[in-house]
Amino acid sequence: MSTSRRAYRYVGPHHVIAAVQSADSGVAIRTTADFAGWAAARTADELDEPFTFVIGTDGVLRLAPRRSEHVACASGGRVLSAGEMSFSTQAGHWTVNEVSNQSTGYCPDVTSWPAVAQALDSAGLDHPDRFTHAVVFRRCPACRENNIVREGHFVCVFCYADLPRQWNVDSKPGATDGP
Repeated sequence: MSTSRRAYRYVGPHHVIAAVQSADSGVAIRTTADFAGWAAARTADELDEPFTFVIGTDGVLRLAPRRSEHVACASGGRVLSAGEMSFSTQAGHWTVNEVSNQSTGYCPDVTSWPAVAQALDSAGLDHPDRFTHAVVFRRCPACRENNIVREGHFVCVFCYADLPRQWNVDSKPGATDGP
């Protein structure tokens, strides 16, 4: 897997990024103590659900409630990855149960995993060795709509054009490769 440090820009609806307030930022988790303090402030019901996460361009994990927009969690900035993450305790130690790159606002490639792993390692959180639910995003070169590729079927769900095999969501019009 590539160790690309691509910084993903927000590619979702413009009205969402326009509504981002600095107070909407995710909580930075740099250490085990940061995470423990953050988790202690959550209710049991909250901890039962996945959380929105981003990895900022500074490599820091930021967490926000699940229904938060990724772009708000990132304060409108670029990210190294984004998705959803759930946690549990095992023998008194926090661990990541599941982690995905499910973010239709940033559409990060599956190759963004190393940035996630590095941020989790820095924060002292045990984690899987890859996305437990990897989402493949592609932009249709014909109609310019973002797609989620399901079951390896690289065809646009909007216009039925073929989708490129390489990540291209943040590419210039007419391009089929990355930025």
